[in-house]
Amino acid sequence: MYDKELVLEIMKQIYQAAETIRQRFEPVKKVCDFTDSPAGMEKLDSICMLLIAIGEALKNLDKTTNKDLLSRYPQVNWKSAKGMRDIISHHYFQTDADVIFDVCTKQIRELAQTINTMIEELS
Repeated sequence: MYDKELVLEIMKQIYQAAETIRQRFEPVKKVCDFTDSPAGMEKLDSICMLLIAIGEALKNLDKTTNKDLLSRYPQVNWKSAKGMRDIISHHYFQTDADVIFDVCTKQIRELAQTINTMIEELS
């Protein structure tokens, strides 16, 4: 068995980061909103940092729960979410704004909702 309080704390941090991404991404309507201005690039950078934090936290969550918890929630592609951290961290200067836009548009909401469900079920 794993430390339930630690797992809940990690999940709350993931949820908060995902919600922050959603809030910061809200005014972005197209990829060029990221790439065509210094303010857009700052927004892209801040979102990338949160994606790195989420990926790292998911890896820690997997380690803490002996890879038992995430597999119970297949609606999220956890491998890709964790892999995003590696891609951004190790290839930062080649980060593709289109990919980040796609993640923010199509996947962050589902991640936040799933993590919230997990928190509710574990509490």
